Amino acid sequence: MRRHHRRKRKLLEFTHSSTRATMLMLAAAVAALVIENTPVLPYFAEFWHTFDIGISLGDFAPRLSLEHFINDFLMAIFFLLVGLEIKFEMTAGELKNPRKALLPILGAAGGAIVPALVYTAVNVGSGFEQGWGVPMANDIAFCLGILALLGSRIPAGLRSFLSTLTIADDIIAIMVIAVFYTANLDVTWLAGGLGLFAVLIVFNRLHIYDLLPYIVVGLGMWVCFLMSGVHATIAGVLLALAIPARSQVKLDRAPGWFAARARRADDRYDPGEPDIVQKEYLSEVAEIGRVSRLSIPPITRLDHRLHIPVYFFILPLFAFSNASVVLTGMDLLSIVTNPVTIGVFCGLLFGKPLGIFLATWLTVKLKLSDLPQGVNWGHIGGVSVLGGVGFTMAIFVTNLAFVDPNMIAMAKAAILAASLIAGIAGFFILRAVTDEEDEEPVR
Repeated sequence: MRRHHRRKRKLLEFTHSSTRATMLMLAAAVAALVIENTPVLPYFAEFWHTFDIGISLGDFAPRLSLEHFINDFLMAIFFLLVGLEIKFEMTAGELKNPRKALLPILGAAGGAIVPALVYTAVNVGSGFEQGWGVPMANDIAFCLGILALLGSRIPAGLRSFLSTLTIADDIIAIMVIAVFYTANLDVTWLAGGLGLFAVLIVFNRLHIYDLLPYIVVGLGMWVCFLMSGVHATIAGVLLALAIPARSQVKLDRAPGWFAARARRADDRYDPGEPDIVQKEYLSEVAEIGRVSRLSIPPITRLDHRLHIPVYFFILPLFAFSNASVVLTGMDLLSIVTNPVTIGVFCGLLFGKPLGIFLATWLTVKLKLSDLPQGVNWGHIGGVSVLGGVGFTMAIFVTNLAFVDPNMIAMAKAAILAASLIAGIAGFFILRAVTDEEDEEPVR
């Protein structure tokens, strides 16, 4: 039994490490890159595009290739988790306090606008101007994973600033996807999806705390958005925003209730009887367990259930199926001189850090907000550079922005290169800043 608990504890430690999740995604991307540049490529590509997944309800029988299933359905679950994190920040996190939230929000806005302008400046007249949204997107998992490598040396305020900044960045990316990267719009299906979202809001107002009704209606909303032309992943965010953030149990009364119930259970326990016949005792324990579960807000319950499948299955699978770049047969000079490559690379590596830092600096200088406690401009510089890690979100937008496989490959190559450099540079900048602080003499 002790060995079982030890294994379970190790599994929990492993699956709740953002660094390990980041390494797994990176390994999946590297594996795809290697496979795509070997003779296995034709079979690898055929597997993603020809393996169909579908449902059939009478004449309504939508089918998705495995690649589209990952990008449209599984990534909707990722966006659901992102939406839960957004709602948490709006309900109890930094986004609840307008003055505190203003600094990372404006930093994220600057980090979205400047790289889009850099890309547009490079690609004016190229015919690929639609890719301006690619370098806007930041990768929350990679940024927090890299920050976690520095451990306790990072101030809590900086961790909070980066978390809120990446959440705000995700909100901007979601809005960009919904407004600018939507296919031909089918108003009927869109109206159906919005109608189901209204049903979810009614569930919330009626104080329905069971997750199952939300999930069932959310699946219907996902189908409506998929058929409407609006990217189906938006359904995940809307579902998250509708799920209650409050507990079904009045928490101020819970301690007294649990204490009284525990005493009743203790009174009903007979040490001379086998466990399986202790019906009254087991009934009391079951009631304590039921109320304990109800005490946890629905968004928290769902967040806990989604964390492992999203970070240790969905995102690595997305990276494995989408991060690959076919380099064989391509001229290296044509890759590095292509305006799409230059625009995405410069937008992420230079535009993103510049936008985050300038927007943060202006916000503080205009006295609209203050730096978090314990955070200095060296920290902000390091985090700004980390902002250039695009990866998951940037690759996701790439698939929406371009149709030409060559342009998709160019953009992905630029994303991988810029993200790698930004991640390494941001890590060493932050380590240097924290090392300097450790070496300062006590005054």
